[in-house]
Amino acid sequence: MKVVRYKPEGLDILCKNTKFSKKELQIMYRGFKQECPTGIVNEETFKEIYAQFFPQGDATAYAHYVFNTFDHDKNGSISFEEFVMGLSVLARGTLLERLQWAFSLYDVNGDGIITKDEMVDIVGAIYEMMGRFTLPAIDEYSAREHAEKVFQRMDLNKDGVISFEEFMETCRMDDNIVRGLSLFDTVI
Repeated sequence: MKVVRYKPEGLDILCKNTKFSKKELQIMYRGFKQECPTGIVNEETFKEIYAQFFPQGDATAYAHYVFNTFDHDKNGSISFEEFVMGLSVLARGTLLERLQWAFSLYDVNGDGIITKDEMVDIVGAIYEMMGRFTLPAIDEYSAREHAEKVFQRMDLNKDGVISFEEFMETCRMDDNIVRGLSLFDTVI
């Protein structure tokens, strides 16, 4: 049986399409190939890798949402290019690019709006990932309560959904969100 291996597009193209240098991309590709020898990662493997970063909680649900946001062509796997494009936005993107990425994470079904259920799902997944042993203790009720408070604050026109414009306006006006997004600034 022959194993199909995925070959990424050229580094020069990736350098143009991301905010990483050729050297950074080479280092990332080596690490990616070590974890994913076929050159692509499926959702289960992605969840296993993600879980290593959050051993105190259950990262399964959150990793699912991140995986779907990275999987641009929706084929059930993430290529090196898709991985690096997502990472480029998170690590080096402008505030606008990061907010667009965050919106697409919360807009689970991709219909251009965030519903209260989608907000509850993502916030709940974050709470699960952070673990039950955080202080103060986190439970399902507090995750839902937190999601509802955030939803009410972002639903500026009170129509029961959060549009991209409402999301952007609320996030830009909130220093905590802007600071939180800048935590991703990094040199690899």
